Amino acid sequence: KQDRKGQTQKEKDGTSNDKLATICFDTRITMMLASSQEGNVRIEEGVSSSTEKTEKTSPEKTRKIEPFELEKAQREEQNEEDEDGTENLEAALLPPSEQHRRQQKQQKPRVYFQRWIQLGYLSGLAMLSDWICFSVAASKDQFEELYEIEDSTKLIDWFLFTNVVSCFLVTDCVARMGLQRCIRAAAILMAIGACLRMLSSYVGYNYPLVLAGTLMVGAAQPFFQCTPPLLSAIWFASDERATSTAVALNFNQIGIAMAFLVGGPMAGSGDPKGLQWYFVLMAVLCVALAVGTCLQFQAKPPTAPSPSEMDKQQNHNHKEPPFYASAIQFFRTPGFVRALAAFVCSITVTNVVGALIEEVMHRGGIEETWHVALAGGVFEVAIVLGGIVLGGYVDRTKNYKSVTTACLGISIILLLPLGLTEHKLGKEPAVMVISLLLLGFFTGPIQPINAELAVDVTFPGDETAVESTQQIFGNLVSALLMPCAEWAAHQDYQLFKRIPLLACDIRGDVILLVAVTVVTMLYFSGFHAPLKRTKADMH
Repeated sequence: KQDRKGQTQKEKDGTSNDKLATICFDTRITMMLASSQEGNVRIEEGVSSSTEKTEKTSPEKTRKIEPFELEKAQREEQNEEDEDGTENLEAALLPPSEQHRRQQKQQKPRVYFQRWIQLGYLSGLAMLSDWICFSVAASKDQFEELYEIEDSTKLIDWFLFTNVVSCFLVTDCVARMGLQRCIRAAAILMAIGACLRMLSSYVGYNYPLVLAGTLMVGAAQPFFQCTPPLLSAIWFASDERATSTAVALNFNQIGIAMAFLVGGPMAGSGDPKGLQWYFVLMAVLCVALAVGTCLQFQAKPPTAPSPSEMDKQQNHNHKEPPFYASAIQFFRTPGFVRALAAFVCSITVTNVVGALIEEVMHRGGIEETWHVALAGGVFEVAIVLGGIVLGGYVDRTKNYKSVTTACLGISIILLLPLGLTEHKLGKEPAVMVISLLLLGFFTGPIQPINAELAVDVTFPGDETAVESTQQIFGNLVSALLMPCAEWAAHQDYQLFKRIPLLACDIRGDVILLVAVTVVTMLYFSGFHAPLKRTKADMH
């Protein structure tokens, strides 16, 4: 009896559920048809200072649902369910790689907060690498005395030589092992080099040991200098890339400033322990940054940050060619060489002015060592600030050509006060410092802006290969022009001798830099290449 009662109750429940479903379905059909009929409720509200008037139309009209209309609606709903089921079944039968590709296509670009952590680590590593490179520039007399060498600048030469060699390897290493592994390994290598430099000051000021540590840092630096465009492409949105590249690419200038502002007072005090503590400070910072990099630096975000990067990952999922093959292809790409010329001009001007900062400041009447170091630090900081401001503008407008041309033209004007002395006015320290500050602000950003421009015209090329090519040519041209600039700095040319009011003299190094900038601006003005990555982002 209990079994029969239970079965009877189930049948009643099923009948009730079917009736309820039918009633719900009929109600939905009735509402759909009623909404299409004229005579729906219309409410017009008007607010006045004294009264509110509300008008309503006649009650809604309904009509009887015919049986054939109900059957038709049921067939359409059943067909939609069958189609959805067929699509889901087909997607489930696809290979996992094809399923992942379809899921990627359905995703929208997205940025993550982690991108700022990535940028912070890469910028910090770049800063420390250049700090170590120029660490004894402000205390070379103390360093030469303790380590018993004649010329401490040879240490910088060895660093730069190792840097150039490593630039040829960084692209292939990143393509093979990935950005995350390469940055972690380079951070560890730099930390070991900094520790060797620190150890050398505790074992009798051993020069071979400090040289070995310096070479390790020089080999690691290109992994921080050549990868900012790649980091920007992987992590940052299309309206953030130029700014992020500017920060990471120019933050090494802060390291040069730290060498003057921190290294001078600590290592140049005349106390041997000052140099030891100076090397300990750099080693501790390198170790701390290496540990943080190994723990927090990630490979790439779950979702691409821009349409162009998403398109590259979906449609150009292939292994990047070797560095030499990419470089050859870049030189065949319209617009790349002009962007390269602007990049080389910028890095040459900033390197020469930074190397001759003492000579330049003496021309303006700034003689005290601390004031010279302070002016050099301000120059390097201005480079970073200019990159952030002008890079942000380029991110919003994509006016690579107009901004670069304007910066080159302004640089020509700002270079003149650094070597031009008007006899009537004499030395003007304020004019010298202001010109130096503005020169860094407008000349420094040319590098990251044209790094992004080169990546844009070569899309979907390898971003690391683009920056490696630019760094190699920039450092090579700087190294070739540096001796010429040092010789020309001692050449003084008189102008307007017969006109006392306009009589002045100008130094040869400024003439050289102005000539290089003018030629670059004229050549770059012919840039008319298509911006491939920008078009991909727009579509």
